[in-house]
Amino acid sequence: MSQNTEDMFAGSQSRNFMGHPIGLSICFLTEMWERFSYYGMRTILILYLTKYHLFDVEDASMIYGAYAGLVYMMPIIGGYMADRYLGSRKAVTYGAILLVMGHALMAFHGQAAYIAGDVVMRDETAINIFFLALSLIICGVGFLKANISTVVGALYGPNDPRRDGGFSIFYMGINLGSFFSMIIVGYVGETYGWNYGFSIAGIGMFFGLLVFLWGQKFLDGRAEPPEPKILKEKSPIGVSKENTIYLFGIFLIMLSWVMMQYDQMVIQLVGISGIIMIGLVLFYSVTKCEKVDRERLWVAIFLIAIQSVFWALFEQQAASLTLLADQQFNLSFLGMNILASQVQTMNALFIIMFAPVMAWLWLALAKRKIEPSTPAKFGYSLLIIGAGYVIFAWGMGLDDSTSKSFLWLIFIYFMLTLAELFLSPVGLSMVTKLSVPKIVGMMMGTWFLFTALGNNVAGWISSLMGSEEVGAVSGTLDMTSTMDLYYLIGYVSAGVGIFILILTPLLRKGMHGVH
Repeated sequence: MSQNTEDMFAGSQSRNFMGHPIGLSICFLTEMWERFSYYGMRTILILYLTKYHLFDVEDASMIYGAYAGLVYMMPIIGGYMADRYLGSRKAVTYGAILLVMGHALMAFHGQAAYIAGDVVMRDETAINIFFLALSLIICGVGFLKANISTVVGALYGPNDPRRDGGFSIFYMGINLGSFFSMIIVGYVGETYGWNYGFSIAGIGMFFGLLVFLWGQKFLDGRAEPPEPKILKEKSPIGVSKENTIYLFGIFLIMLSWVMMQYDQMVIQLVGISGIIMIGLVLFYSVTKCEKVDRERLWVAIFLIAIQSVFWALFEQQAASLTLLADQQFNLSFLGMNILASQVQTMNALFIIMFAPVMAWLWLALAKRKIEPSTPAKFGYSLLIIGAGYVIFAWGMGLDDSTSKSFLWLIFIYFMLTLAELFLSPVGLSMVTKLSVPKIVGMMMGTWFLFTALGNNVAGWISSLMGSEEVGAVSGTLDMTSTMDLYYLIGYVSAGVGIFILILTPLLRKGMHGVH
């Protein structure tokens, strides 16, 4: 092995499996099962809210947006706790346990809502239990999501060219789990009962917990607490600091339960939290960092903030696009009768098909020194997804029936996936490369915080598409509003993409050699 090769792989895990650090396989399987549970539940959530509890489009979309926003906001706390105290192993394990409990509780859903005159009558006990289940999932994801990604980054040295490819493979595991969950959970939930679908999602998470605990020997200690002795020290409440953190997790669950019942406040909370985190990172960069690290952090923060535009469009698939598929499209395709909840599998299927291709492409282009920089990839992503929505809205306008061609759904999901591959796995890798080691977990949490903002805005955008009907038809989309909004968000996204491409030379300079 040449000296250059040794330098290239310095700091990476020495044990390899199929060309990558062996620990990647454990992270791959853990995240696959966690995403099986998350996406399985998510794929039927908006339909469950509108068809079982008879929420209108506005309320159902805002509940979804608040849930999705909090899911991606909580990793800022989980990332900090792992960085400062728990380490990734303990944080991921605690998060997985909360997720298993939350998904198990989703299996209870009480009586279906019914119409009495113009009033919807709901089982309030069931609704409160439903919000508690969502709160357990929110906090479970908070302790797991950012930290499992941090473990992946820790497997690679700072100059390892396999890093982006590793994150793309890791991302393929996410979508492998989501693909099978949306087929299975969607079918069972819509066909046999929502509680059975939610139960299957919970079983998937339990498998993920077992895999992570079994696979610790393959991580070579790269997920351990930074200072194990600190965890044993007494906190002000008289118990160990480790147990205090777990009790704090229970407090976060109750706080999330309250927030879910005031869903319109969540977007404000997420937005304010995002501003605070930007301020904290900027303050840290000025007071604790040298010029190179400081400017890298500035670039990272800019890209982290701008990605929320992407997620506001991308996450329509779990909100307005699912309702659109259910209400406006012919779901019979190539002899198959596809359920509305299963349409989202196209995103996961396209990821599974194209993620290895993109991983190979980035590495091949890097060897030829023509790979687009990370900022350029962000710009292209927002151009692609913006163009997708504009063309999709135009296509819907060609047919005013309620049995539109399934090919248009294939098109929009392909464009969503292509844009995702340019931004999401690349973004996760970017955070680990541009962050300083002491705050990498917090920076990963900040990434998910702005993902939360995008998810929250996605719910708000979807809520603007509902009809003003009451009762059982209140979950119907208003097509004029839907098409107008798709045009608008498409043009905005494309404009932001062009803006990023214009700034790319300046951003590359601030990255100081990190590609």
